[in-house]
Amino acid sequence: DEAPALSGWAHEKFGGFNHKFYEKVFELMLRMKANYLWPAMWGNAFADDDSLNPKIADEYGIVMGTSHHEPLMRAHDEWRRYGSGPWNYQTNEKNLQEFWKKGIERMNDYESIVTIGMRGDGDMPMSQDANIALLEKIVHDQREIIREVTGKDPSEVPQDWALYKEVQEYYDKGMRVPDDVTLLLCDDNWGNIRKLPKRGDTLRKGGYGIYYHFDYVGGPRNYKWLNTNQVARVWEQMHLAYGYGAKQIWIVNVGDLKPMEYPIQFFLDYAWDPNRWTLDKLPEYASQWAEEQFGPENAVETGKLLTDYTTYNSRRKPELLGPETYSLSDFYEWDNVVSDYDHLADKAEMIYNALPEQYRNAYYQLVYFPIQACSNLNDLYYTVAENRLYASQERAATNDMAEKARLLFERDSVLSDYYNNKLAGGKWSHMMDQTHIGYTYWQQPDFNAMPEVKTVNVPQPGSLGVAIEGSDISWPNDSMSAVLPAMDRFNKQGRYIDIFNKGQKSFNYTVNADVPWLVINPAAGMIDKEQRVMVSADWSKVPEGTKNVMINIKGTNGSEVKVKAVVNNPDKPELSSFKGFIESNGYISIEAQHFSKKTDAPDMKWGCIPDLGRTLSAMTVFPVTAMPRTPGGSSPHLEYDIYTYTSGPVKLDAYLSPTLNFHNAPEGLRYAVSVDDEKPQIIDMLKGENDNT
Repeated sequence: DEAPALSGWAHEKFGGFNHKFYEKVFELMLRMKANYLWPAMWGNAFADDDSLNPKIADEYGIVMGTSHHEPLMRAHDEWRRYGSGPWNYQTNEKNLQEFWKKGIERMNDYESIVTIGMRGDGDMPMSQDANIALLEKIVHDQREIIREVTGKDPSEVPQDWALYKEVQEYYDKGMRVPDDVTLLLCDDNWGNIRKLPKRGDTLRKGGYGIYYHFDYVGGPRNYKWLNTNQVARVWEQMHLAYGYGAKQIWIVNVGDLKPMEYPIQFFLDYAWDPNRWTLDKLPEYASQWAEEQFGPENAVETGKLLTDYTTYNSRRKPELLGPETYSLSDFYEWDNVVSDYDHLADKAEMIYNALPEQYRNAYYQLVYFPIQACSNLNDLYYTVAENRLYASQERAATNDMAEKARLLFERDSVLSDYYNNKLAGGKWSHMMDQTHIGYTYWQQPDFNAMPEVKTVNVPQPGSLGVAIEGSDISWPNDSMSAVLPAMDRFNKQGRYIDIFNKGQKSFNYTVNADVPWLVINPAAGMIDKEQRVMVSADWSKVPEGTKNVMINIKGTNGSEVKVKAVVNNPDKPELSSFKGFIESNGYISIEAQHFSKKTDAPDMKWGCIPDLGRTLSAMTVFPVTAMPRTPGGSSPHLEYDIYTYTSGPVKLDAYLSPTLNFHNAPEGLRYAVSVDDEKPQIIDMLKGENDNT
């Protein structure tokens, strides 16, 4: 998936994907202890484009292969160049055999792993149904070609069969290949391994491998622009693969190569010595990597930046972002996302400015640019979301948000232009050519497209408008009352009210509550465009029980809006000695690692994977090959102490890593949960979602 960025750079700097280019790639690979390559393929053909390419690979000791849909060492584009007839073995067997034969002839004695099998033309399924007999015949005939051309028994020539996408269906329905062929198991293109050997499976001579993705072209949407891969996630999945014995070949799709330096290095460091990067050592990796690149002075802080920005990017990949991704009204979602990125951007800029000159170009590429660009992109969609909400509420600031969005869109191109054309004198020209704004379906847009923004005609007279936390509606509004989310003495949270102008002329406002212990800040002022007013309580003076407090907001020309605040001060319990999690406005939210008690077994222990997931970390059991346990008693489990002060049914939302049912176990992937001493409820996390593609 080397276009458009790497392809543009390679053609400008080397004239294409020729031996001059690959010499640099091979040196890079050896520096990182890699030795196996699937080369650039979209419109390119490694051995046909430059006859020196295979020779240089051999000199560097690089084992060559072709991708999962390019059998017998022939590039996909070579069929377009030299093939005759359809890419269909049922109707065009002889031409395909001759085509493949030339690939094995050209392979000569160069170290190679030959891809066998067949998919449809252009990385597509071969047929709608799993035609096992046909694919078994194809594999048989391909191995006969290997025998005929090399003069060797096919078992002496390394081969792999990639169970990619629909091909896994053939295997699941019973198709098998000779024991010497490495079964290349695959992820789902999004970093979740689909299949692994089972405990006790008969060992294969060819073993098992993994084809993994840091970059992807396909549905439901590409992700290609910048690194969105958490090192913790890569560790968790590849540790799983290693534990189940899938370790003959590890290969990863790196796309345009340049934005993926950090996860590539980790993938290969872990592959080289899995026992070095144990769970307890994993948090050290980022700072050690940063120290190798930029020296020790800012290594810890830079490592933290790398970890955090990939965590934030993995919440929602940039290509999948939109104004609707997060909420503007609930739990400060959009505000917090943008604030998180802004904090990283400020820190990255501070370190960049303090770095010695010799480190700055590398720091810009590896740390500064991805953070700044992703921060800007999230701010863009946040601003567009604000603009659209403001337009629905007729806020005078609507057009300001539209203009801000246009400036953020422009800044995206300015950042990319600097990377491409000015950084290091244009050394990395085209490396930021990848479009990433304006997707309408899975394939990338031809160019970045400004998201649609709204404009409004703002009348001259000032006019009062009110919006509140927890709602997208605005007031005055005769159809419903304005009620703030509840506040309680355990959490002592504040709530906000937005007072805004619907016109051009400024006006004064006042906010008053009908009780003295409700704190309003600021309680009065002038509204030009908008003002956020915070509402809280002086809990030392709040009477016991649940109180509904009316807040009166007055604006221009006698206009007013009433907002109700719900304040909850239960008469019990006294929780000074309670350690745990307390209900807030009908919710309790707990990070997995913040358990009250952990119960392990001699052969199964809980472990915390730092930085995995959307927020803090993840909990799982080790070893990953442990047998299932029946819940209850001393079976390994985690306990969380909670306190609720409302009664009724409880809905539990568990946020789980999207691990797939990699053994196709009929009982699924299960966890159990119980409240207090009730019988554990056993839940299949993938129930109703049996498609592992």
